[in-house]
Amino acid sequence: MDKDPTDEMLESTEIKNSAIDNILPTSNEDEMKNLMKDLDREQAYREHKCWRQYITVIISIIFVLFQLYATLSGTVTAQILRATHLAFVQFLAFLLFPATKKMPRNTLPFYDVLLGLAGAGCWMYIVINFQNLVRRSGNNTTLDVVIGIIGILILFESCRRIVGLPIMTIASVFVIYAFVGKYLPGFLHHRGYSLQRVVCHLFYNTEGIMGTPIGACSTFIFLFILFGALLEKTGIGQFFIDVCNAIAGGASGGPAKVAVLSSALLGTVSGSSVSNTVGSGSFTIPMMKKLGYKAEFAGAVEASASTGGQLMPPIMGAAAFLMAESLGMPYITIVKAAVIPALLYFTGIFITVHLEAKKLGLKGLPREQLPRFLPLFLSKGYMILPLIVIIYFLCAGKTAVFAALMGIVSCLLIGIAVSIVDLAKGRKPTFGSRDLIDVMCAAARNIISVAIACGMAGIIIGVVTLTGLGLKLGAGLVSLAGGKLFLTLVFTMLASIILGMGAPTTANYLITSTITAGAIIQLGVQPLAAHMFAFYFGIIADVTPPVALAAIAGAAIAKARPMKTAFNATKLAIGAFIIPYMFVYNSQMLMIDASIGRILFIIATALIGMFGISVALEGYGFNFTGILHGSNKSKGLIITFDVIERVLFATAGLLCVIPETRSDIIGLSMMAVLIAYQIVVKRILLTKKQ
Repeated sequence: MDKDPTDEMLESTEIKNSAIDNILPTSNEDEMKNLMKDLDREQAYREHKCWRQYITVIISIIFVLFQLYATLSGTVTAQILRATHLAFVQFLAFLLFPATKKMPRNTLPFYDVLLGLAGAGCWMYIVINFQNLVRRSGNNTTLDVVIGIIGILILFESCRRIVGLPIMTIASVFVIYAFVGKYLPGFLHHRGYSLQRVVCHLFYNTEGIMGTPIGACSTFIFLFILFGALLEKTGIGQFFIDVCNAIAGGASGGPAKVAVLSSALLGTVSGSSVSNTVGSGSFTIPMMKKLGYKAEFAGAVEASASTGGQLMPPIMGAAAFLMAESLGMPYITIVKAAVIPALLYFTGIFITVHLEAKKLGLKGLPREQLPRFLPLFLSKGYMILPLIVIIYFLCAGKTAVFAALMGIVSCLLIGIAVSIVDLAKGRKPTFGSRDLIDVMCAAARNIISVAIACGMAGIIIGVVTLTGLGLKLGAGLVSLAGGKLFLTLVFTMLASIILGMGAPTTANYLITSTITAGAIIQLGVQPLAAHMFAFYFGIIADVTPPVALAAIAGAAIAKARPMKTAFNATKLAIGAFIIPYMFVYNSQMLMIDASIGRILFIIATALIGMFGISVALEGYGFNFTGILHGSNKSKGLIITFDVIERVLFATAGLLCVIPETRSDIIGLSMMAVLIAYQIVVKRILLTKKQ
C-alpha cells in the first residue's frame, strides 16, 4: 500500500529530529524535573499515588467543570464565583504542595488535609452565608472576624509554600502598616483602623482578597491557563522548537537563534520565566555549547529570551488580562501596546547573538540534520490554529473570555479530529479521555500559584485603598526625586526590580503596578505607559543579579557560573532597560495616538538603533570595533579606540531608539557613517592580510 504523503513528511521530520539528537548531549528528563522543582516552587508539587491520586483528580475535574459552568451560564454572582474559586485553590494547594522542599512528595500529612479543609471552609463560609454577610456589612460578628483571620493566615501559609517569601513579606508589611500607621510620622501617618475593620475589609470586601486580581483570575485567566494546558498536551512547545530549527538552525550561531525564536513563541503560552528557560533550554543550551558558545553565554541567551517571553503578547504571562482589568482598557489595546517593545527586546537579543557568532566564527547546524520547514508545517501546522483563533477573535473585538472559550473549543476539535485520523490509520489516538483528564489536572494545578499571588496582591491593594497609601507612596517617590520625571523613573525602576525579584509574572505585575506605577502617573505619564514601565522592570528581575532565577536555571543546565551567567543575561536584555524609558517619553511606541506610517518609522529606526547598541555591547559589527584591533600597537591605545567606537555606536543607537524625529535623523546619520567606516576598515584589513 502506498504511504500517505503526510505520513512520509512526518517520518522525514522525525528522522531529522533524531539526527539533531545525535549531535548534541541530551539532557536527562528527571534532572530537568528536579531542577524545575528546586528553582520554581510551582513545579514542586506532590505526585500522589493510589487513592490520594484519585481524590486530587476528582477535585481538579470538579473545579474545572465549575469554572466552565460559571463562565458559560453567567448565573454565578461575582463574589460567589471568587470565593468558590479560592476554596478550590486553597484545598488543592495543601493537597499538592508540601510544607518545605525537602519533605517527601509521595505522602500527605494529616495537618495538610486539615489546613486544606480549613482554608476551603473559610471561603465556603462566604458562599453559604452570602446574603447574611451582605445584610450585616459594616457590622460583622465576632465569628466573621475569626473566620477572616483564619482564612488570611492560611492564605499566607499557602503563599509561603507555593509563591515564595518575597510577596508574602511585602503583604505582611502592608498588613502591619494598616495597624501601626497611626503611630508613624509624616506622609505614612493614617488615622488608624481596628482589627475588625482591617480583617473584614481584606477578607469580605471586593477591594481586598476578592478584588480585581481574583476577579480576573477566576474568569479569563483560568480559561487561558486551561487553553495553555491543552496546547501543551498537543506538543506545541516541541513544534515551536522544530519550526525555529528549520528556520534558523542552519544560520550562523543557529542554536542560539533557535533559543531566541522558540522562547518568543513559547512566551505566548508559558507563564513562567524559569519553566520557559528549563523547557526550551534543556534542548537549546547543549546545542549552543556544542557549537562553541561559552557556557555562561549559552545559559544567558536562553534566560534572557525566556524572560522576554513574559513580555510577549498576546498572553504576557497572563499580565495582559490583569493590566486590561486594572486600567479599564480593552484587552486588544494592551496587546497592541506591547508589540513594538517586545519586538525590540527580542531583536536586540537576536542581533547580539548573531554578532557573537560572527565574532567567534561560529557556524550553524548542518542543514541535512535539521527538519525541513515545509514538511514540518504541513504535517503539524494545525497545532497553531487555536492560537490563530484566539488572536482573530481578540482582534475582532470579542471579550477575552469569549476568545479563550473559542480557543479551548478549537483545541478540543483539533484533538478529536487528529485522533479520528489516527484510529482510521490503525494508530494509537493522539488525544484521548486520559489526556483530557491530564489537561484538567494541569489547569487546576497551574492556577493555584496564580490565584494565591492574586489573593496576596489583593491584600496589598486592600491596604492601599483602606489607608490611601498608594497616593502617599507615589508622592513620596516624586518628592524624593524632586519632582523630576527622569529621577522618578530611575527610582521606580529600582523599586520595581527589587519588588519583582522571585515573584511569578502575575504577582510581579500586580505588586509593581500597585506600589510604583502611581508615582510616574502623578507626573502626567500615560497610565498604560506607567504600568508597562513598572511591569518591564519587575519582569527583568528574573535575569538581574542577585536573585536572577531564570539566569540561575540557565546556568544550571549549562553547568556555568550563576552570577556570570546572570551578568551576561543582563547585558543581552539591555533592551528592557532602555525601551521603557523610550515609551514613557513618547507613548507612540505603544501605538497610542500614532498613525500607521509613524508606527512603521518608529519600528524601523528603533531596530537600527538596537543594532547600534548591540555592536557597542559586543565590540563587533561588520568588523571588530577599534581601528587598531589585532595590531602590534600598545594595549592602552587599542582599548582607547575600541571604547570610542563603542560609545559612538551606543550613542547613535540610543538616538535611533528615541521615537523623536530630530534624534532619529541624527542617529541614522551617525549610524550610516559608522557602518560605512566599519565596512571600509574591514576591506583595508583584508587587503593588507592578503
